[in-house]
Amino acid sequence: MQGFSTRAIHAGQDPDPTTGAVTTSIHTSSTYAQDGVGGIRGGYEYSRSANPTRTALQECLAALEGGRHAHAFGSGMGATDTLLRILLRPGDHLVIPHDAYGGTFRLVDKVLAGFGVEHTPVDLADHDALRAALRPSTRVVWSETPTNPLLGIADIAGLAAITHEAGARLVVDNTFASPYLQTPLALGADVVVHSTTKYVGGHSDVVGGALITDDDELAERITFTQNSVGSVPGPFDAWLTLRGVKTLAVRMERHCDNAERIAELLGAHPAVSQVLYPGLPGHPGHEVAAKQMRRFGGMVSFLAAGGRDAALRICAETKLFTLAESLGGVESLIEHPGQMTHAATAGSMLEVPDSLVRLSVGIEDADDLVDDLRTALDTVR
Repeated sequence: MQGFSTRAIHAGQDPDPTTGAVTTSIHTSSTYAQDGVGGIRGGYEYSRSANPTRTALQECLAALEGGRHAHAFGSGMGATDTLLRILLRPGDHLVIPHDAYGGTFRLVDKVLAGFGVEHTPVDLADHDALRAALRPSTRVVWSETPTNPLLGIADIAGLAAITHEAGARLVVDNTFASPYLQTPLALGADVVVHSTTKYVGGHSDVVGGALITDDDELAERITFTQNSVGSVPGPFDAWLTLRGVKTLAVRMERHCDNAERIAELLGAHPAVSQVLYPGLPGHPGHEVAAKQMRRFGGMVSFLAAGGRDAALRICAETKLFTLAESLGGVESLIEHPGQMTHAATAGSMLEVPDSLVRLSVGIEDADDLVDDLRTALDTVR
């Protein structure tokens, strides 16, 4: 198999056979001429069903995750919704992480629950707790590793063994790790989910999602359902994502370098009571993460020693760390999950601490990021 960066730059992206253009074209056409009734050229008849720019992106994503099939979506939640409506029926049950992404929890708890789908939040690092939560009606175990925003780590191979023994499917949201740091299909996952808005796109200029699987039958169902509901990205969005993924490897190395510096600063600062980063030896998931990840990622969370007010003050005082939702772009972001990305979990078992601050560490000069965050922390020490 070719190396990661080679696949990121070339998979699905051969030079144009007519012009020799080395960059994939943006095919804006909504419809395609047919050679007689039913004479479809190359599988393209209408761009909701298939588009050449989207095909190039899908082939690249499949190659990066080591899967046979990839489907690109208009958003990560569009991908999540499509997959769950395929795998679940009224009366079915799924397991979700006890610290799942707020958008995933909202979809499961507020939308799917209205159609009779039941769910149980579980600490997926605790395999006994997972076994206890499984039911005869369990169809899906949904995992994030690392989790958003508490940076929990789950053993993907271990989850796969338990899930498959119960006759269910394991889905892994690989957004925080990206395919550069972790490939869940190789560890036994059935489906990988991405918000390609984040590290895959990497420049905070496009929203997208993806599903990748080796399961031929499931891939056919995804194709049918996606076409039926129309949850597809436009060609320019697909092109932006494809452009971003070319530099994923070099970006992730810099994200990881900078995150390690930030975690070191946080661990030594009196304004911080706890640092959540799997790269730290004291993190409960450190050994598992070291086993299944290339490096530990660019996301760092921490608890402010002064509680909620201190957390909000820190968020307000940074200059290079921009106060904003989302993550995974080249610029550094800071947010207060309890009132921003994870507000939907308030009052539930998944409610996050009000002293929690989440950092998406970008690829700026590390010294500048350290100085910016230290200055903000010093305002509440």
